[in-house]
Amino acid sequence: MLHSASRGLAAALLVATVAAAGGCAGDDLATGPLPASPTVPAIATGTDEPVPTAHPTPTAASRSTAAPHPDATPSPSSEAAPTPAPVQESTEVSTPAPAQESTAAPTATPMPAPRQARLAFTGDLLSHSPVFRQAQANGNDDLDFDYRPMFEPVRATLSDADLAICHLETPLSPDNRNLSGYPLFNAPGDLASAIAEVGYDGCSTASNHSLDQGTGGIIATLNLFDEADLGHAGMARTPQEAATPTLYEVNGITIGHLSYTYGLNGLILPDDQTWAVNVISTDDILAEARAAIGAGADFVVLSIQWGAEYRVAPTEQQRALAKELLAGDEIDLIVGTHAHVIQPVEFIGGNYVIYGLGNFLSNQSPQSCRSCPLESADGVIVQVDLVEGESGDIRVASIGAVPTWVDRRTFTIIDVGAALAGNSFPELTSQLEQSLARTSSTLRSYGVDVWVATSGTPDAG
Repeated sequence: MLHSASRGLAAALLVATVAAAGGCAGDDLATGPLPASPTVPAIATGTDEPVPTAHPTPTAASRSTAAPHPDATPSPSSEAAPTPAPVQESTEVSTPAPAQESTAAPTATPMPAPRQARLAFTGDLLSHSPVFRQAQANGNDDLDFDYRPMFEPVRATLSDADLAICHLETPLSPDNRNLSGYPLFNAPGDLASAIAEVGYDGCSTASNHSLDQGTGGIIATLNLFDEADLGHAGMARTPQEAATPTLYEVNGITIGHLSYTYGLNGLILPDDQTWAVNVISTDDILAEARAAIGAGADFVVLSIQWGAEYRVAPTEQQRALAKELLAGDEIDLIVGTHAHVIQPVEFIGGNYVIYGLGNFLSNQSPQSCRSCPLESADGVIVQVDLVEGESGDIRVASIGAVPTWVDRRTFTIIDVGAALAGNSFPELTSQLEQSLARTSSTLRSYGVDVWVATSGTPDAG
């Protein structure tokens, strides 16, 4: 995460379009206003938890034995090569055998298989108070707040991806205490363990709620991520960590991951800690992308919080910023969040933009939030398949989607296609069918042939 003092014009226009309230309501029709723009206190020193100087490069949980890139050069060993034993001279004279001519054709060196990987992205993990109360009801000896049952129907899909990335919308409590929902979130720290166990490898963390618990909340959240062996991008504990690109090694492909947000709901970072959360700036985003490429990234993904809440169509500011960011060669894929509804996929200048992933886990619905539409209960696992081209470049081969829907009775994330195929939630059939139709129509509305998993199988229709 690299920062500069400049802020691009497109970013300024983007902030102006976002709903002024900073949304994410869903706590039993909570509608209270946000506090007036306080300044967040500086990171405290002398804490029991040591602050690392840089975040280690995370490693994806799923590995493959695919052949390495043909141009790859093996790393030199740090151990000195052993000294060969001296050659012993023989005093026995021997007559060499006559050379035999071979009639066999020379064996061609097989070409290595092209590198491939499947990436999976999901939308907001937004732990409103009803959500964490259900996690507490699920609690057991392992976790006081157990979110894992909520992910059970989608666990296999997340785990099967070579790299699965979530969007964590809120800070986490280091001890599961002082919990809160909207408007200033503080989710149970046990959520980090669940995120790792259900198949995620890391998360984007820059959001309009990043500062809800001050810079101390940033430290607590990232410490919990480290303990769970999760990667993260978008927030930082130190300037060194902020300047270190987040990289994932997946099947011989190095993925760079960036995360930025449009703003902080009026909260203000300390002047000497503006690096703690990535706020949208075209210059900063492109600079960090170049740093990731310089560190070895073959493919760079930007996770970005933008747009207007509950609006299915991307704003003109979103589309203009996407074109600006994709005008060069730095960014290969843009994955958006914040609108709390699914938005379309667009192909711009040779690259894909997934404008909005919607909610993945939240309490938002028309029954819990006066401003929340039906679409706020829809979610999706977007699957991006990468393949190596003949020149060694990594490109997107296809984009697919597994539609999901949150059952607010238990906050279970339902795989919509699988549920309809197996009739596993017959009482929800109508709602699931409507959700599937909304998701499929929205994702494809800009003409991109996104395959959608319906009836348990991919459907490219």
